[in-house]
Amino acid sequence: MSTSSVANTNGKTPATASKQSRGARVVGWADERLGLATAAKKNLRKVFPDHWSFMLGEIALWSFVVLLITGVFLTLWFRPSMAEVQYFGTYEQLRGLHMSEAFKSTVDISFDVRGGLMVRQMHHWAAMLFIASMLVHMMRVFLTGAFRKPREINWIIGGLLILLGIVEGFSGYSLPDDLLSGTGLRIADGMVKATPVLGSYMSFFMFGGEFPGDAIIARLYMAHILLIPALILALIAAHMLLLVYHKHTQWPGPGRTEENVVGYPMLPVYMAKAGGFFFIVFGWCAFMGGLMTINPVWKYGPYDPTKVTAGSQPDWYMGIAEGMLRIMPPLETYWFDTTWTWSVLLPGMVAPIALLSMVLAWPFLEAWVTGDKREHHLLQRPRNAPTRTAFLSAMITLYGLLWIGGGNDVLAVVFDLNLNHITWFLRFAIFIIPPIVFIITKRWCISLQRHDNEVLLHGYETGIIMRGADGGHAERHLPIDEAKAYTLTARDRDEIYDPESDVDANGVAAPDSRSSRLRAKLSRAMFADNVQKPTAAEIEEAHHHAEHEHELEAGLDHAADGHQFDGRHSVEGEELRPKH
Repeated sequence: MSTSSVANTNGKTPATASKQSRGARVVGWADERLGLATAAKKNLRKVFPDHWSFMLGEIALWSFVVLLITGVFLTLWFRPSMAEVQYFGTYEQLRGLHMSEAFKSTVDISFDVRGGLMVRQMHHWAAMLFIASMLVHMMRVFLTGAFRKPREINWIIGGLLILLGIVEGFSGYSLPDDLLSGTGLRIADGMVKATPVLGSYMSFFMFGGEFPGDAIIARLYMAHILLIPALILALIAAHMLLLVYHKHTQWPGPGRTEENVVGYPMLPVYMAKAGGFFFIVFGWCAFMGGLMTINPVWKYGPYDPTKVTAGSQPDWYMGIAEGMLRIMPPLETYWFDTTWTWSVLLPGMVAPIALLSMVLAWPFLEAWVTGDKREHHLLQRPRNAPTRTAFLSAMITLYGLLWIGGGNDVLAVVFDLNLNHITWFLRFAIFIIPPIVFIITKRWCISLQRHDNEVLLHGYETGIIMRGADGGHAERHLPIDEAKAYTLTARDRDEIYDPESDVDANGVAAPDSRSSRLRAKLSRAMFADNVQKPTAAEIEEAHHHAEHEHELEAGLDHAADGHQFDGRHSVEGEELRPKH
């Protein structure tokens, strides 16, 4: 073969087709100007860790996509107008009644548009799922410490997304202008009017006059389909960009450090998983929308300011605000010819904002108390942060109690209880039960920490009872595998802050002495009772003791029954001797 016929394989430029297709030319033209190929190659091969708890955020994302899809369908038939019309549609029980165009179009979607009721209910169920998954996702982030540096901003974005989701949900189920949603709007109007000095002006501006006015549905509609979704989309985009920039957190384990990510690439693994997961979420929303009735507005009828729906309840995520309003004692004060209605102002505005602010401020509070300025990419087990886990348990308990308060009338009727007894019980319970839950949860976490140390030092319980030479009986313990031991020890030691002297060498008070004392008290309260992981010397001593015991047992003139299950050799075909 002549040298001229041998292809050169050492060139520095890739071979190209003699004639590119039209599609390839279009892609090449775009890539030369936008650099899409380089960015896609880098990000599509980005590695993400694999764990079921990381899918909670994806449920929120895909349920929001379902909301967008079904919402577009509903906008084609819904009429956001409070103009009065008379109904002569399919639903016989409402024929002849006067109602708003908003309510009429909602009933028409439910009974006269093909697939309208299913899509309406899919939209409502997806909204429930969106908020629920965001809350559970935030709880997972909180329990595992995934909000620590550098993810504090993403934590705040998540809190704002939940707040916007709740406002979006409230504006959405207020649009049909039925008797139930009108009752909710009436409550919102009362909360706005409780604002000192400006309340009546704010209400007049919102409703375009005295409640209910004739403009609130159109205004809520624009906020529901345009303003709030745009804000949610912007925050989701920022959330995802920060997720990619900071890289995903991962559970501790062999080979996993603060510097790497162990998992699978975006393409093709997570692209396939994410696509399949979207269809799972969409399928469940379709299943619930087709078979589970929700918000049957035709049963409530059109809104009438002179009527209130019996047993009216808001969607579950508004239960906390409803509960606070119902159990709050009637308190009013008069200052400078102005009425301050504390029974509405405190539970309706102050308390929800205070609770949300407390949760959003936790990362900064914890960082200040610990003085930890490092980046954290490994997650914590909830038991290794007892105070944080106990705080969340107390908040969940408070939420549940207020949820009960939001349905106190229904509970009184269903269980034949006294409504006043339920209300008075909850007024005390919200201050007593959450602290009790906090204490129990914290002690439980500390007990689990102590158990982890026992497993590290002495091994796990096998259930095999051994009789010693002295006639005593003890359970056989075997060492845990190295991967589990690594996971149990992959945590930092908690350091209690010890403040410097309150005065300097000249006896002058230090400028930050008060904040230092507060930081020291919080540090002791949060970490003083925690059980720290064993030192390397303690683990080595425990393993040396186990090795010594094994050598003694091996030197016996006969093997004691159960020694064959010492974890040091194959036990195929082995079994304990039968009892005689």
